[in-house]
This record gives sequence, structure tokens and C-alpha cells, in this order.
Amino acid sequence: MSLLSVKNISFGYREKQLIFENISFEVKPGEVFCIIGPNGCGKSTLVDCILGINQPKDGTIEVSGRNLKNMKPREFAQHIAYVPQSHTKTFPYTVLDVVVMGRTFETKVFSSPNETQRNCARASLNQVGLKGFEDRLYTELSGGELQLVLIARALTQESQLLVMDEPTAHLDFRHELMVLEIITMLAKEKGLSIIMATHYLNQAFYLENAGVKTRVALMNHGGFDTIGTATEVLTKEKLQHVFKIITTIGTTVADGSTRKYIVPLRNQH
Repeated sequence: MSLLSVKNISFGYREKQLIFENISFEVKPGEVFCIIGPNGCGKSTLVDCILGINQPKDGTIEVSGRNLKNMKPREFAQHIAYVPQSHTKTFPYTVLDVVVMGRTFETKVFSSPNETQRNCARASLNQVGLKGFEDRLYTELSGGELQLVLIARALTQESQLLVMDEPTAHLDFRHELMVLEIITMLAKEKGLSIIMATHYLNQAFYLENAGVKTRVALMNHGGFDTIGTATEVLTKEKLQHVFKIITTIGTTVADGSTRKYIVPLRNQH
């Protein structure tokens, strides 16, 4: 059974100007679904539809068999958690305070988080490698550390579907790898489903190389050109068609396994 089912949705900010149309896909438990495409193709707009921020003009989005439009905010939070690509640090909360905000949906008005909720937040911090960060001010964190805190906050919701919009944007190579390792762990060990919009093509190959159930949607001109495994979708022919670049697909043997990767050569002239 699919955890998320998107059926023939279309969206546009104006009646006669659609950003995308007739998009359909499913996400199953323990699967990472990567949405890849050029700037301006509608990836973030599609993510906002899944999050209920944008209302599709046509089609339906179902989570665990229920129409997203019929869900109350509390119910939505129990099913879907979100990790944004950027975050403005406005007030010097402690790291633990930020992470425990992931349980806000079950906290009553004028109530404070209880110890069970705080322990859940501490466990999430441990999962992303931030044990001992509880009392740090999150306004003093590096960009990589902050992104890990936002992932921990999403994990504290204990939802089965995690939506990530450019989760490694602005991160250095080490922190990008840390985020990919966490995604791998969440999918393989915790059975979470993850939707990830990304510009980094090799991330899909990283996940496939790591044995994660990975599917890729190549988005272009208001729709999906193709959906399949990273090996099926990220070919030099399809990348040339969508991104107008010349690439080659390489393989290497590392840590006892064969790994694929994309090498960009030049722009198509």
C-alpha cells in the first residue's frame, strides 16, 4: 500500500498559467522519492502542494488513503513532517527547545512540553549525531548543524513521511554527506518514506548505491518526463534532454561495491 498517492494534480497561480499539470506518483513505505529538475520547473511548488500550502486546481493528494484536504492540522502533522531548505533564526532558543517544537501539534494551548516530549526530542538529536547540543543556542550554530537540528525537529513528530526541499543546499561536503547518511538510515532502518527535491543529481545515485529503495522523477516543462530508478532515469540521454548538458555515467568500486556517479562534461551548445 502507498503511503502517499498523488493523482493527476495541476497547479497554477493564475487560471491560464499552470506551473505543472497532470502529475501522478506514489510513495511507498521505506522509499526515497527524489524530484529532480532544472530551476523554475516547479519542484518547490509541487512540494508546497504536498504540504497543503498550495491547493491544486485539479486532482487529489491522499496520505494513508485519506484526502489531504480533509485533514486537520493535528492529523496532518501526525502523517507528514517537513524539513525546509532555509530557515531564519529569529530568537535564541536552545537546540532542545527548537527540536521539541516538533511535538507542538499535541501540546495544548498555554501548556509546556512534558518530559516525555523532551526525551523524544533528545532521542531525535542523538539520531542525527547532535548528542550534547541540547543547551546550545541555535542562533550560534553553523549552517550544517542547523540543518541537522531541523531534521531532528521533523523526526520528533514521529511521522511516517518526511518531506525535504533541497535539504543539503548551502552545506559543505561533509555536512551534505552527513545528511545523506541520515536519510539512508531513516529509510533502511526506520522504514520512513522520504520525498526529496534536489538539484544534486549524484545524491540519487548515492542512495541507490547505499541500497536504499530509491525512485527518481525527472521534472521538466510542467510535468514528469519519466519516473524510475536512478539507473533508469539518470542516463546521459535524458540529462541532455532535460538539462541541456553533456555528461558521462561512471562506475567505481569502493568499500567492496560498485558505485555509479555522474560526471558533467560541458553545456550543450
